[in-house]
Amino acid sequence: MKKLISLLFLLPILISAQHEETIKKIYDESLSNGHVYENLRYLCKEIGNRLSGSPEAAAAVEYTKQLMESYGFDTVYLQPVMVPHWVRGKKEVVRAINSDKHGTFEMNALALGNSVGTGPEGILGDVIEVSGIDEVNELGKKVEGKIVFYNGEMDPTIINTFGAYGGAVIQRSSGASEAAKYGAKAIIIRSVTNRQDDIPHTGSLRYKALINQIPAVAISTNDADKLSAILKEQKLNVYIETHCQILPDVLSYNVIGELRGSEFADEIIAVGGHLDSWDVGEGAHDDGSGCMQAVEAVRLFKTLGIKPKRTLRAVMWMNEENGLRGGQEYARVAKEKGEKHIAALESDSGGFQPLGFSMSGNENQKTKVRAWKDYFLPYRVWDFTQNGGGADIGPLSQQGTLLIGLRPSTQRYFIYHHTPADVFEAVDRRELELGAASMAAMIYLIDREGLN
Repeated sequence: MKKLISLLFLLPILISAQHEETIKKIYDESLSNGHVYENLRYLCKEIGNRLSGSPEAAAAVEYTKQLMESYGFDTVYLQPVMVPHWVRGKKEVVRAINSDKHGTFEMNALALGNSVGTGPEGILGDVIEVSGIDEVNELGKKVEGKIVFYNGEMDPTIINTFGAYGGAVIQRSSGASEAAKYGAKAIIIRSVTNRQDDIPHTGSLRYKALINQIPAVAISTNDADKLSAILKEQKLNVYIETHCQILPDVLSYNVIGELRGSEFADEIIAVGGHLDSWDVGEGAHDDGSGCMQAVEAVRLFKTLGIKPKRTLRAVMWMNEENGLRGGQEYARVAKEKGEKHIAALESDSGGFQPLGFSMSGNENQKTKVRAWKDYFLPYRVWDFTQNGGGADIGPLSQQGTLLIGLRPSTQRYFIYHHTPADVFEAVDRRELELGAASMAAMIYLIDREGLN
């Protein structure tokens, strides 16, 4: 009896020691022999940007399928999904006409995703500056026939830059329809970034039903400041020419690779990122990093001989950027098949140094995960306080799935977000590898401990 009591007392200590040992092996393997950086290099340099419906998106589907097959995952398959097909067309022109001090000059600009184009005839109009949507509603019909310039900035005092982004991005997502309902002919937005530079940032807008669809472009923060300064001194005409258009939906795929669980195969732990990216840059941080980290997390199980109790899935979701069709279809199929996802982990905040995990689920689930914090402290992963999961895993919340987001440092993300600067060279190898190892360690603990 005394031996039994002693064993019962020692069991949690022994299990904890085993977890610590395995997690160290995961980090050591990722940092010493990791594949994630080279895999990201290939995705970015050999394939490039991957907007939904493009040939490059199709190439990325085939590449990630072959990659997971080469690692010997138990099952690798494609899940069909119809996606939007927006194309940018010829380079945008945004030109200020005959300003008093600067004459006629071009601005660095990108059309917003899903925007209609002006066509070759372009649009010329007086510009009226506003600080946000509330001001448009106050002006009402005064914006009729004008080009509305949204110049609201990301709040630099908010330390978590995603919070600052959330406060400013509504100008991009909803600004066109809000201005159009009062008769505006186009909008220009200040790029949603906390950096002062000449690089414009694209991103998706949403048109509201039954409201006229008008063209929308973003200009760089330096050009936004220059335009604002001129408008304080004089009225100004701006010419906008864009050639973007929405084509019919096309067939694409989510890419899924599995390691089958040995004991609880019907319990699924999904880990992934979104395979599509904007059509500028290489989609390195957004979200090539997350995709390659997810593949790496599952590869580490194979390489280290860790046989999962539950089924692990690496998922490359398609069409996060301008539709979320991949995440929605994945959840729909899971529900239709009666699949049980106990947890889903997403990396879609860049390949920077991991600092922690955010969570969305019930309190029992979150409490259990937060109890594992000590396992991550040796690797400087410490913040388990934030709420939230991720866009692609969000639809799984209806199943009661615990949603987890990898949370890296946020301070540099919006330098690159949705820009031509989001290229492979902007990603640090060690930070990327640390993120992949952190994801693998998290799914290891969920696999071994469960969430009940």
